[in-house]
Amino acid sequence: MKIRGNFIFNNVEYKEGDEIPWYKIYPFFLLHMLIFGISGFIMAYFAKNVPIPFFFFHGGFAIAIYTLFYIKIFGIDEVKWMFINAILSIVAMYTQIDWILSVFGKSLKDYPLYKHIIPFLYYTLYTFLLRRAFIDLFYREEENTSNFAGKIYVLFSLGISALTYFL
Repeated sequence: MKIRGNFIFNNVEYKEGDEIPWYKIYPFFLLHMLIFGISGFIMAYFAKNVPIPFFFFHGGFAIAIYTLFYIKIFGIDEVKWMFINAILSIVAMYTQIDWILSVFGKSLKDYPLYKHIIPFLYYTLYTFLLRRAFIDLFYREEENTSNFAGKIYVLFSLGISALTYFL
């Protein structure tokens, strides 16, 4: 995959346009984001008496750093569309996170609105990464197959959203 901006990752300097193998990016970010996302999810929905400033600082700082990396790795247009699609898919996020909480006997309605901001942003960043990994792993940078992969991913995501909505 081609890097969209200059940055240093694991003590290696990458310049805009450099090629970097997928296995140097996706395993690290998928695991790292999963760990931070779970911690934000636990703080939002299960931990008692987490100070609100700490909650937003912990989650907001990590989200800002990930977003900067995403801009450098994937480009500003991809990141812009990540947030546009996130706004359009709030219903999907709501149904899926509410379904996860229902497994624990809870609901999004049990919490104030501000508690959902960090988990929803993590969800946005993580699903963006899954989509990019899917496209890069199976279809690489070829325009026609990349568009086809994106459509398959959208259909898969809609299926998951419908499933969690009806569950």
